Amino acid sequence: MDRFDNSPETALEWFRSGRGAALATVVETWGSAPRRVGAQLAIGGDGRIEGSVSGGCVEGAVIVEALEAIDEGEARLLEFGVSDEDAFAVGLACGGTIRVLVEPIGQVLPEPMLAELVEARAAREPLAYEVNVDTGRRALRRTGYSQRLRMDRSGFEEDGRTFVAVHNPPLRLIVVGAVHIAQALVPMARIAGYDPAIVDPREAFASDDRFPGETILTDWPDEAVAKLGLDSRTAVVLLTHDPKLDDPALQAALRAGVFYIGALGSKRTHAKRVERMQNAGITDAQISRIYGPVGLDIGASDPAEIAVAILAQMTAVLRGRV
Repeated sequence: MDRFDNSPETALEWFRSGRGAALATVVETWGSAPRRVGAQLAIGGDGRIEGSVSGGCVEGAVIVEALEAIDEGEARLLEFGVSDEDAFAVGLACGGTIRVLVEPIGQVLPEPMLAELVEARAAREPLAYEVNVDTGRRALRRTGYSQRLRMDRSGFEEDGRTFVAVHNPPLRLIVVGAVHIAQALVPMARIAGYDPAIVDPREAFASDDRFPGETILTDWPDEAVAKLGLDSRTAVVLLTHDPKLDDPALQAALRAGVFYIGALGSKRTHAKRVERMQNAGITDAQISRIYGPVGLDIGASDPAEIAVAILAQMTAVLRGRV
């Protein structure tokens, strides 16, 4: 899942509370479907929902089907499109078609399997959930799907019957430097599905008043990123302009293989940064992964526009467009 939307966690909680629950998953799309394959909706036995499979177009119909599936204890494979009168009536008139798999928890999707999936997600362990829509065989796979996991690609196997839902760790953003740009970037990144953290030993900058409700670490940057952990689902953005703060985190990020590294500063500033990294023993191949000056060149000038440029560049790198 490219966005950690908590649908499996919510479905498990509702099931364990005794109200019953089902998970609805987009397993296939054609045309301009509003949600990508793998998007999920949790439905409680009392009608409450979490997540979405169509951005609101067919949720009502899916909820009705899910409640019936919970009562009957059977999975359902639904299809909605502009040629389907029922789907058209609930708003899927954008030229797209989607197939949605509804799985009641307990009767169809075993509670221990869902619990294992939730535990793996909490531990930032990538894995794939596999279901044969004909036979009902279900399994969790930690190996054999490396290409799918790298590309964040859920979908059917070549047999057309085995659906694989990729569950990658949630995206994270570590911002070094609690500056004005960070105040704009952090909420934007959270909306885009990132779990952000701000690192700055200067407590006057890294305060709850400036970043209400966010994770803030006032340790030295290399210590902070070690605590947070760095992996291939992490982006690091350096905004302090101060080598004493930026460079320790930069070296850690370069050696850890994070998917994106952006550093604020002019071309001249970046040239000096490259020289410092070379003197620290960082290879040219590693250094080439730094995006500096940070952000796409969209003519951004104020902090909010720069934040937009940074988030756009992060997205482009994540999706393999740059």
